[in-house]
Amino acid sequence: MRYFIKLAYNGTNYHGWQTQPNAVSVQETLEKALSLLLKNKIEIVAAGRTDAGVHAKEMFAHFDFEEEIDSDFWVPKLNSYLPKDIVIYSIFEVEAEAHARFDAIERTYEYLIHSTKDAFINELSWYHFYPLNLEKMNQATKILVEYTDFECFSKVNTDVFTFNCKIKNAFWKQRDNQLIFTITADRFLRNMVRAIVGTMINIGQGKIEPEDLRTIIESKNRSQAGFSAPAHGLYLTRILYPYSTE
Repeated sequence: MRYFIKLAYNGTNYHGWQTQPNAVSVQETLEKALSLLLKNKIEIVAAGRTDAGVHAKEMFAHFDFEEEIDSDFWVPKLNSYLPKDIVIYSIFEVEAEAHARFDAIERTYEYLIHSTKDAFINELSWYHFYPLNLEKMNQATKILVEYTDFECFSKVNTDVFTFNCKIKNAFWKQRDNQLIFTITADRFLRNMVRAIVGTMINIGQGKIEPEDLRTIIESKNRSQAGFSAPAHGLYLTRILYPYSTE
């Protein structure tokens, strides 16, 4: 039987989602806990691969197991085995062909920036104290949704077959001393959101104009875009499937 897991994690202490040698990952930590509890080797497939230091308020992953799993029993037990920065919300059976990554039709990320020094959120939001022009940054988001090829915002060495992404919406909003960038698309490239944020910061600081974003995107050249914003301000916040995941 195939099961979906709904989970969240603070990525500060992890070298990203994906298992890799000589580094602690969310995937490895979760697989070890599941394998120990279920007394079987469990391999999980996630909806996406967050980079080192990136957080997820909502992540889905799937795994196969031959026996029936009672979520009410296993979720608290699994949470007790996992470290405090990973939380499991639910485990539920899905169709045998369901796939956490390939079935996802929409993903939403948020990037958090705080402009006033704060001793308590430095690992959860990027402290950027230079003034930013929010109006110009939102002008740029309107340009962003006109395009589909975002090679300029992708890591250079990547194994994707296409750089096309359909961005549904993107916008900045201010809440007290915090700026929040929200972006929704069918898929994202590696480092894409952080590269977009870095480019938007350049626009907000007046280093480039919103219309310059067209030239950057059409160049398909990563070196033309802005810097990558720090990982600790980025959150995967929502994943949408064509079927219920409640």
